[in-house]
Amino acid sequence: MDRVVIGRKTDTGLSTQSVTANGLIFTTGSIGNDLESGELPPDIETQTTNTLARLSRILDNAGTSLAKVIKVTVYLDEIDAEFDRMSAAYKQYLDDHGITEPPARTTIGCRLPWSKVEMDMIALA
Repeated sequence: MDRVVIGRKTDTGLSTQSVTANGLIFTTGSIGNDLESGELPPDIETQTTNTLARLSRILDNAGTSLAKVIKVTVYLDEIDAEFDRMSAAYKQYLDDHGITEPPARTTIGCRLPWSKVEMDMIALA
């Protein structure tokens, strides 16, 4: 099995933006900092949109696209309070980008000390 690292190391230096293996692209977990300013917005909707935009950029850099995503894992800090709003923003982002058949998705409630939402993706190369 060939394994190819794509993109730069993350800010912590503990992982890379994406890795390809056996025809699949695996992204690192990403959060919703603003792509230009780096600021983390206070609301779940904007964090969700920014997270998807960041992951879309990582996928583009890896030579694939959001349309080829087969699995998304979403981690939510306050799943009971923010699941519906995150899901609405997620759906809107996919709709806005022409994704009519969404990928499989798992949403996990967990403690995130740095943001309201984090996501990672698996896509076809």
